[in-house]
Amino acid sequence: MVKRGAFIVFEGIDGSGKSTHMRLLIDDLNRRSYDVLQTAEPTRGAIGAFIREYMGSATTRLPPEVEALLFAADRFEHVKGIIEPAIERGQIVVSDRYLHSTLAYQGAAGLSLEWIREINRFALVPDLCILLDVSPEIGLSRLGRRRKTVFEELAIQHEVRNLYLDFVRRGEMVKVDAEGSVEEVQRQVSSLVMNLLQGIGKTMNRATSAI
Repeated sequence: MVKRGAFIVFEGIDGSGKSTHMRLLIDDLNRRSYDVLQTAEPTRGAIGAFIREYMGSATTRLPPEVEALLFAADRFEHVKGIIEPAIERGQIVVSDRYLHSTLAYQGAAGLSLEWIREINRFALVPDLCILLDVSPEIGLSRLGRRRKTVFEELAIQHEVRNLYLDFVRRGEMVKVDAEGSVEEVQRQVSSLVMNLLQGIGKTMNRATSAI
C-alpha cells in the first residue's frame, strides 16, 4: 500500500476518453483500497466556474494571454487548496487536465511556452502524466452533437495534439494509444499507474528501513 500520496494527471484532446478512463481507474483503485481524490481543471471554484462558462458560451476567444492567466490563477487555488493537502494526507490525486492543457491549448494559439511555464512555476509536477492519444477526427466524432467549447475546432485540435506529442518526446508525459478498445486502453493505464504506486511503496519502505 502507498504510504505517501501520489499525483496522477490525464491529458488529451477533446474526445480522447479522459472521463471514461479516469472513472475506470478510480473504481479499480478503490477496489484495491487506495484512498483516491478525483479532481479536474477548470476547477469548481470561482475562477474555474468563470472559465467553464466562458468555454461553453463564448463565440469568440479571449487573447491567449488572458486565457493562460485565468487557468494559472485557477491552478494556483487548485494546487494550494486541494492537490497539495490531499497528497500530504496520503491520498492519490487523479486530475482531469492540468498544466499541459494550458501549454497545449494556449500554446496552439501562439503563446510562448516559456512564458506559460514561468507563470506556472508554483505548479506541482505530477508523478505520472498520461496522454490519451487519438486523432482529432476521432476525438471530435466521439463528442457527437453536444455543444462545443471555444477550443473544439479541428484545426485547433491538430495543433494541440502536435504539442502534446512533443511533450511526450520530451519525457514529460507517457502516451497511451486511446483509439483501441476501452478494455485495452484501460489495461495500459492500469499498468502505468500500478507500476508507479508500487515504486512509491518500495521507496517508502526503503526510507522507513533506513530510519
